[in-house]
Amino acid sequence: MLKKFILAILALNLSIAPAFAHLNPAEHGSLLAGISHPLFGLDHILAMVAVGLWAALLAAQAKQESALWLVPLAFVGTMVIGFAAALFNLPLPFVEPVILASVVAIGLLAAIALRVPTWAGMVIVAFFAFFHGHAHGGELGAAGAITFGIGFALSTAMLHAGGIGLGLQLGRIFGGERGRLITRFVGGMAAVSGLWLALGA
Repeated sequence: MLKKFILAILALNLSIAPAFAHLNPAEHGSLLAGISHPLFGLDHILAMVAVGLWAALLAAQAKQESALWLVPLAFVGTMVIGFAAALFNLPLPFVEPVILASVVAIGLLAAIALRVPTWAGMVIVAFFAFFHGHAHGGELGAAGAITFGIGFALSTAMLHAGGIGLGLQLGRIFGGERGRLITRFVGGMAAVSGLWLALGA
């Protein structure tokens, strides 16, 4: 059982491992630059994986299977709106502090396995997603907006899928209640990591 738990933790580490530097759009194209962008910041990665973990818990606990795709979809969709707001130079205060807070908040939501209706989960993650999207827009640089946006939306969706897959796999490996507790523990790890990032910022 311990071996399975270690393998699950390794899976989480692999899901957040590609934290490489931003790709230069002039060299690699705007699409690849967009794909790389969310993977550059550990705060972005942790928040997006935590969204997937919480969505998996919501789907399993409250018998809301639609939460598996509606909650991540709300994040990605609202993130794109935040990106557009940045492109139109609409000011948004406290972008980086709210992004760091999102890691702690969403990680805690997973850690306590908060049960809410799917629509409420969508609203909660959408609030934070707007700030993530605004940050991406503020760092567009020389990249083409549309292809860059498609790139980071795809990358974000993949990170959500990694969190969902991890949450579901932990349930399968360890069984119902035990798997749920371990998923909550991983969410707690994300929250603690977010707090560490915030204190170090």
